[in-house]
Amino acid sequence: MRIALVHDWLTGYRGGERVLHHLACRFPDADLFTLVHEPGCVPEAIESRRIFTSPLDRLPGRAAHYRKLLPLFPWAIRQFDLAGYDLVLSTSHAVAKSVRIPKGVAHVDYCFTPMRYVWDHVDTYLGHGLKRFLAQPLVTALRRFDVRTSGEESVTRFVAISTDVAGRIQRHYGRSAPVVSPPVDLSWIETADEKAEDYYLLVGGFVPYKREDLAIDAFRRLDRRLIIVGDGPTRAHLERNAPDNVEFTGRVDESTLARHYRSCRALLYPQHEDFGLVAVEAQGAGRPVIGYAKGGLMDTMRPLESADSQHRGDPHGPTGVFFDEPTPAALCEAVERFEKAEHLFVPQTIRQWAERFSPARFDEALDHEIEIAMRQVQ
Repeated sequence: MRIALVHDWLTGYRGGERVLHHLACRFPDADLFTLVHEPGCVPEAIESRRIFTSPLDRLPGRAAHYRKLLPLFPWAIRQFDLAGYDLVLSTSHAVAKSVRIPKGVAHVDYCFTPMRYVWDHVDTYLGHGLKRFLAQPLVTALRRFDVRTSGEESVTRFVAISTDVAGRIQRHYGRSAPVVSPPVDLSWIETADEKAEDYYLLVGGFVPYKREDLAIDAFRRLDRRLIIVGDGPTRAHLERNAPDNVEFTGRVDESTLARHYRSCRALLYPQHEDFGLVAVEAQGAGRPVIGYAKGGLMDTMRPLESADSQHRGDPHGPTGVFFDEPTPAALCEAVERFEKAEHLFVPQTIRQWAERFSPARFDEALDHEIEIAMRQVQ
């Protein structure tokens, strides 16, 4: 069976690229189609195959400024010729799912989210002022394109990464989508000992919806140490204005990140995330999560508040604490609530919960969805 993988762009190695990496290992002979490719930014299992790029990839400076090419994305993704393939498997958070599909070819879209900057997070990215007013025609055009290329003639079967994303697919496209959680490899993360070091951890992407600002403002009020790992566009501004008890490390290698997961008291997760790979990895290290009660975290965390999580040693014990409002005060209250119940969080129990999101489970579930899609086009 000839398989084509389609991914929005290859300019770094983040959560979406980890999923693509897994698929590339599973389908080593599959060709890959993407808008922009910065060679060397992803593992060899991705780089080693035939990679076809759009006309946007020939523009100077495209790897650094590809986001500015957003108005051209709908045109660019439709330039690919996928004739001769038996299956198209797209991994999409922007326009990859809108690729042109030949008649009779099955297309399974593993959807990270419908385009967040024109749908559910448009206020976060554009606000309500002049920028939003000027961008509204583009937002409207992108929404129309997104809906027009979401019918069964374009996408045989949607598969969502979380219950929250499945709801967005239904709301924006009018399509149902089964949930298959992404594969989370925990082999590189050891389970923590009982005793943690005296600090909290946040793994940041430093874009607006990640809400590092909320955590920093909360720890401005708390006499606690916070370490923030990662880098991104908003880091410099946030670091300049952060209190002394907040430390920024920048990007770190895998072994350093694993050590931070094991050593911290808990991971802070203040954002509304589509799935939340980092939260599962922290739980894989046996450390609890203090997270905003929205999005994919509702699938990937077992809260202290649940009725069966109140006794230490319970095999169904808690893996974290939720807060309901995206405010510094609510996060502060959740930290204090966690500390009062910290003795209930058992590293081995938390690790066992995280292992539910294994690559083997993902492969079995996705294979089932592919089989259904193949039958639909026969």
